[in-house]
Formats: sequence, C-alpha cells, structure tokens
Amino acid sequence: MPANHPLVTTAASVPTNVVAAGKKTTIQVLIPPDRAPNFAMRCFTIEPGGGMPNHTNAVEHEQYVLSGAAEVGIGVVVHQVKKGDVVFIPAYMPHWYQTVGDEPFQFLCLVPNQPDSIQIVGDQSSPNPQQITKNSSPISRVSGLFNDVPGPSRLNI
Repeated sequence: MPANHPLVTTAASVPTNVVAAGKKTTIQVLIPPDRAPNFAMRCFTIEPGGGMPNHTNAVEHEQYVLSGAAEVGIGVVVHQVKKGDVVFIPAYMPHWYQTVGDEPFQFLCLVPNQPDSIQIVGDQSSPNPQQITKNSSPISRVSGLFNDVPGPSRLNI
C-alpha cells in the first residue's frame, strides 16, 4: 500500500532480520519508508552480551527505549540508557552501544526518509578510556545500524 494510507499491524507479524554489523542484534522495520512519507520506524533488539560498533549516519535518529539497559557511546561520552529513556542522536555523530545486564535491550528508532550513508569508526570494543566521559543522564543519545534488511539504501543505518 502507498504512503499516507493507514497501517495497523502487530510487531509479531513483521519479519526480524539479523544486523550484520552488530553482535547479537536484530531489527524489525515496523513502518517502512514506502508506507509513511516522512519517517521509517524500526525496532532493534540487542541480546545480553551484544552491541553495535562505533559508526556514523547521514541522518538523525529519534529513539525510545522499550526494555533493558545499555552503555551508549556518543562522541567521547558514554551514557547509561534504560527502559523509558528518550534518545536523540544528530546526523554524523559517532555512536555505539553495548548491553548491560541480563535483559535484552530493545528500542524503537525513527529515522527520516532521506538518503543515508554509514561509516564504521575505529574499534568500539576497546574505546580509549582517556577520551571517554561517563554520563548517566536520562536524556541520552543512541543509534542503530543494520545491513540485511530489504528496501531502499536510505535504511542502511
């Protein structure tokens, strides 16, 4: 169905895809860009022990954490993110995240339907401690990355 037509469905009916660049990470494209004129809605799940590498995107991300907790590196600051937090990351801001605890970290991620490009930045698995600042503010920034989802390249974030 084209954009601007109502869509009501269950998340369980939307296919889940593995995020190739992530560890123990999956994505569902709940509202694809061909169904909404301005934004796509995705749901990411990172299992305990999983994470995403440091990367940048050409588009901003708006997120809402549904469950779990994670450490999220934004630039040179690490944020403690948990269920109920609202997250924003501007375009081109380097970011990564790693789950904390035994519960899956799950969040909704909305991105504009605009061309995007992704760049992996260095090695997230061992960030330089001299360049990291801890921040436990409830307003944090986080983003997602996926490669194996069918659809326009603007979703390769």
